[in-house]
Amino acid sequence: MSLRTSRAHAPAEVVIDRARCNSCGLCTKVCNMTLVMVAGELTVDQSRLWGCIGCGQCVAVCPEDAIRVEGRDFRTTDAFPIPSREDRTGYNDLLNLFHARRSIRRFRPPEISPALIERIINAASTAPMGVPPSDVSLLVFRSREKVREFAADLRESMRRMRWMFSGPGLLLLRPMLGKEGCESFKEFVGPLVDTYLEKHAGGTDMLFYDAPLAIYFYGSPYADPADPIIAATYAMLAAEALGVGSCMIGLPGPCIKNDRKLREEYGIPKNCQPGIVIVFGYADVKFKRAVHRRFAQVRYM
Repeated sequence: MSLRTSRAHAPAEVVIDRARCNSCGLCTKVCNMTLVMVAGELTVDQSRLWGCIGCGQCVAVCPEDAIRVEGRDFRTTDAFPIPSREDRTGYNDLLNLFHARRSIRRFRPPEISPALIERIINAASTAPMGVPPSDVSLLVFRSREKVREFAADLRESMRRMRWMFSGPGLLLLRPMLGKEGCESFKEFVGPLVDTYLEKHAGGTDMLFYDAPLAIYFYGSPYADPADPIIAATYAMLAAEALGVGSCMIGLPGPCIKNDRKLREEYGIPKNCQPGIVIVFGYADVKFKRAVHRRFAQVRYM
C-alpha cells in the first residue's frame, strides 16, 4: 500500500549500490519504513507501512553515497551537500533577520526582477512538508499589472460573496463557523471587505497595496494545511534576506476556495485548500525598531 497524494500513486524506487554500501546502518536510523538490516546487510522492504515515500532522508545521511531514490518527484540529483557550519547562519544572525522583517504595505516603483523571483521561489522550495512530494502549488503574479488584475478579480469575488457577512448569511453559516467564527465575519471580515471595496473606488489598493509581485501558495486536498503557510514563510524570509519587503494576506484564500468563477479563471482545482498570498516589493519606508509579540500562553509540561 502506497501513500497517495495528488502527485504520487506508488512508492519510490530505492536502489542500493552494493559496491559502495558498507552496511553501517545509518540509513535505517532515519528510515522508519523501507530500509532494514537483515543478517548484517542493508535490505529494501517496500511491504512495510507505505513503502518508500521519497523523503530522501536515506540519501541525505549515507556517508558512502550508496543509495539512489527515484520516484514520487524525488531524483537523486535533488540531494546536495549541506553547507559547512562555518557557512551557515548563526542564531544571532537569524534572529537579526527575524527582527528586521516587517509587514510592508507601501512599495517603491521598481519591479522585482525575474532572477530575484526565482531565488525567492528556490528558497521556498526547501521548506519541509507533511508527506512528499510537495502538494503545494504557486500562482505567481510577476508584475504590477498582473497583481492589479488579480486584485480586481478578487474584489469582484468579494462583491459576489458579500451576502455571507449579512445577518441571514451568518445565520446560515453559523453551524459551520461557530459563534467565534460568526463574530469574526461580522466584526472583522465583513467591515474589512467593505473597506477594501470603498478604498478601491477612491483609487487606493488596500488589498495588495499596489505591490509589484504577488504569490499565492495553496495546497491540494492531500496536503497538510500547514504546508503552504510554511513555504510562504520561507519565501517571505528569503525575500527579506534579499532586500525585498513582504506582507502576508489571508483573505484571498477563502475567496478563491469558495468562488468557482475565480478558480476556473486561474486554473485552481475546486477541491484545493485555501492558501495564502504574499506580496513583495521594495519598501517605501524604513523601519527603525522591531516589535516583540507575546504568545497567548506558554506552558511547560
